[in-house]
Amino acid sequence: MIKSILMLGQSNMAGRGFISDVPPIYNERIQMLRNGRWQLMTEPINVDRPVSGISLAGSFAEAWCHENPSETLGLIPCAEGGSALDDWAIDQSLFKHALSEAKFAMQSSELIGILWHQGESDSFNGNYKVYYKKLLLIIETLREELGAPNIPLIIGGLPDFLGKQGFGQNCKEYEFINKELERFAFNQENCYFVTAKGLTSNPDGIHIDAISQRKFGIRYFQAFSKQEHVLTPLINEEKLVGQLAARKNTKTEKIYIKTLDFSLGKISYDDYLSAVMKINSEE
Repeated sequence: MIKSILMLGQSNMAGRGFISDVPPIYNERIQMLRNGRWQLMTEPINVDRPVSGISLAGSFAEAWCHENPSETLGLIPCAEGGSALDDWAIDQSLFKHALSEAKFAMQSSELIGILWHQGESDSFNGNYKVYYKKLLLIIETLREELGAPNIPLIIGGLPDFLGKQGFGQNCKEYEFINKELERFAFNQENCYFVTAKGLTSNPDGIHIDAISQRKFGIRYFQAFSKQEHVLTPLINEEKLVGQLAARKNTKTEKIYIKTLDFSLGKISYDDYLSAVMKINSEE
């Protein structure tokens, strides 16, 4: 049975990093839940909007596979761009959908963690004052409904580029939200905080760019793997990001990539057949 991870939050969990800015991750041991089936992961993973892109989940999963070479990880994408914490209340559709997806995934996988990144939409109007209490009810209910009271929860902080320009200039209270996120992680059992310090944004001033999403995913995995808070950027994260693209693709992955190229009109059918024959001859 494969392991699985539930992804919750808003657009920086769904991912808005530009696809063309980083080398792609293809790994036949990383699956994603789509249309009720486990499929080989292809970014964007969490297609909540037509502008979905690179998220932290890809590098998290690749790092997980590196440490678990004989197992497969399934990603359960449930993040929703622009969602406020109230949209995740236990009587609202986002919570109900995530719970349903997680329960469905648990029929064919072992749920081993929850990744949470949300707060930009609550970084104004004093919403931080009630953030902790609302989040606690969401997480407690989720764990109870899933029958997983001790499942690890990884919470990412909001990046320092918020509150300054573009769409992010209205997030004036992101530092207060970060304090509540940290307090939550420090106080709750099996909950770990991951800093967003040093991460950079797309030109819109609110979305984490692709290379920083790769770093963020590695930080999330560090917290998950070591069961510890990650309060400063990792010393070797640049090297670790580079290693993501260094792994040689398997035969299955190579054929999958060529199939994508053909299906997207990037190569002709004859070129596709030739490429597949070459890949098969190399094995």
